[in-house]
Amino acid sequence: MSVIQVHDKQFTPYIHADKLQARIQELAAAISNDLKGEKPLFIAILNGSFMFAADIFKYLTIEAEISFIKLASYKGMKSTGNVVQAIGLDEDLFGRTVVILEDIVDTGKTLSQFLPQLEHQQPKKLLVTSLLTKPEAMKYPIKIDYLGFSVPNKFLLGYGLDYDGLGRNLPEIYQLVEQA
Repeated sequence: MSVIQVHDKQFTPYIHADKLQARIQELAAAISNDLKGEKPLFIAILNGSFMFAADIFKYLTIEAEISFIKLASYKGMKSTGNVVQAIGLDEDLFGRTVVILEDIVDTGKTLSQFLPQLEHQQPKKLLVTSLLTKPEAMKYPIKIDYLGFSVPNKFLLGYGLDYDGLGRNLPEIYQLVEQA
């Protein structure tokens, strides 16, 4: 891992792929243990969570289903402040254990607007799993039940996280190099 260029910005290594995979295996083990005997529905929030969702799902040792929903609040490197639901959810959540898979929770706005929509469908349990969170950026209190890493309030790239569409395919996470 070395400094990389994406569009007009440089990024430096932050979380290596091996460390990501080890933590994801730990999260999957905890979820599998906690939800033993249930058949939860995982809802992965696209686009950012696709790699995290695939990896956590392959490490689960319980029966589970997965669905995907697309919510968006970012344009470039800034949040637009508006959450747009682009792809809907077809599954009935009534009486089900539902586990949200999110790549990163920073301000919490996206989930603060999305979770009430899910709660309205009366799931048995609603749990949030996030690979990353930025506690310094949090403006909306979101309870994260399963967390990979707390990170500083820096712009991150890779492992599903993008900068204007690029960088999602990187197997590790990079941090923006601050310009002096």
